Amino acid sequence: MITWRSGVVVGLGSRWSSAQQLTVQLPDDGAEVAALAYIDLVGDPAVGDRVLLNTNAVDRRLGTGGVALVVALPDRLPPVPAAGDGHIMKARYTPLQTMVLGVDEQESPHHELLRDADDLGGVPVITADLHSAVPAVVAGLRESRPQLDVAYVMTDGGALPAAFSEAISGLRDAGWLSGVVTVGQAFGGDLEAVNVYTGLLAARHVLGADVVVVAQGPGNLGTGTRWGFSGTSAGEALNAAYTLGGRPIASLRVSEGDARERHHGISHHSRTAYTRVALVPADLPVPVIGDDFGAKVSRQADDLVRESDGRLRRIDVAVQGLREALDSSPVAMRTMGRGMDDDAASFLAAAAAGRYAASLPT
Repeated sequence: MITWRSGVVVGLGSRWSSAQQLTVQLPDDGAEVAALAYIDLVGDPAVGDRVLLNTNAVDRRLGTGGVALVVALPDRLPPVPAAGDGHIMKARYTPLQTMVLGVDEQESPHHELLRDADDLGGVPVITADLHSAVPAVVAGLRESRPQLDVAYVMTDGGALPAAFSEAISGLRDAGWLSGVVTVGQAFGGDLEAVNVYTGLLAARHVLGADVVVVAQGPGNLGTGTRWGFSGTSAGEALNAAYTLGGRPIASLRVSEGDARERHHGISHHSRTAYTRVALVPADLPVPVIGDDFGAKVSRQADDLVRESDGRLRRIDVAVQGLREALDSSPVAMRTMGRGMDDDAASFLAAAAAGRYAASLPT
C-alpha cells in the first residue's frame, strides 16, 4: 500500500551525500511535512517545485525513516542519462528500481580481479545488528590504529539507499571509512555487489580494507518474535566471512536504556543471530562494564557461548578510554532515539568489538 500525496516545496533543509531534506506544503489542508529526496533518483528539487510524495511513514508516525519520500518532480523531470556500463537492477521491479554497475559484473573493471576471488586472507569482519553500531565500531577501531583502512558493507535489511544514512556520509567525509559496498537490494555505495559474499571480497580486494564492518542500513525491522527481525543478517554475515577465510567477529547488541526486557543487556537479536543463524566459529567481544548491569551482560554472554555449542569464543574487552574514543567521532552516537547519556553501554559494546579487532594483526 502506498499513500500518494502531491505538494509544493516551501523550504530546503540539510543536504548530505545525494539526499536533500525538504519542507513540503500539502494543498488539501495547508499542512507542512518533512520530506526527503534522493537526488540521484528523482532530480534536484527547488523551492516552488511540485512533488509527488509517498507519505506512508508520516501517516504511520514511524521513527527511523518517518518522513515523506519524494517519488518524482513531475513538472521538472531529470534529463535522460547517457547510456553506460552496468545492467544490474537494485530495488528490483519497484517503480524506483535503479540500474547500477556491479563491481563483479562483466562490464566492471574489477571483474577479472573478482572472477575467481575466493579468500579474504584472514581480514577481520565485524558484524552488527543495528546500523547505529557502525560509527561506534569504527571509533573503537581507530582508537589505537587510526591508519587502518575500514570498509563498510551495507546489507539490505534496513534502508536500501546508502544516501539515507547521515552517519555514513559523515564518516566518509571525515576519512574514517575507506569506502562503502552496498549489497543485495541496497544501492548507492562506492561499489555495488550482488550479495554479501562478493561485497566482502570487493571490500578486501578492490578497496584494500584492513577491517570490514557489516551491518544493515538504518531502519531495523523487528516484530517482537524470536525470528521476525531483519538483524538475522548479522549471523548470515558471520557465515559468509568464515566461508571466505575471514576472521568473523560478532559485535553484541547491548542496551541499558531499553525498557523492553528482550533487549535489556544483550538483545535477543544477538542471541538468535549468533547462536541459531551463525553456524561457524566466531570471536565474541564482551565489554567489561562492571556494576550489576555489567554482571548481567557477562552472564548473558556465557549463555551465548553455551548455546552456540562453543562456536563463539568469548573475548573480554575493557572499556576504559572508549568513551573518549566515541566522543571523538565526527558523527553523533544515536540508537533507537537514545544518545550516549541515555544508553552508553550500547555504544561501548560496539566500540569494544572495534578495539578488539584493532588488536589483531592485519
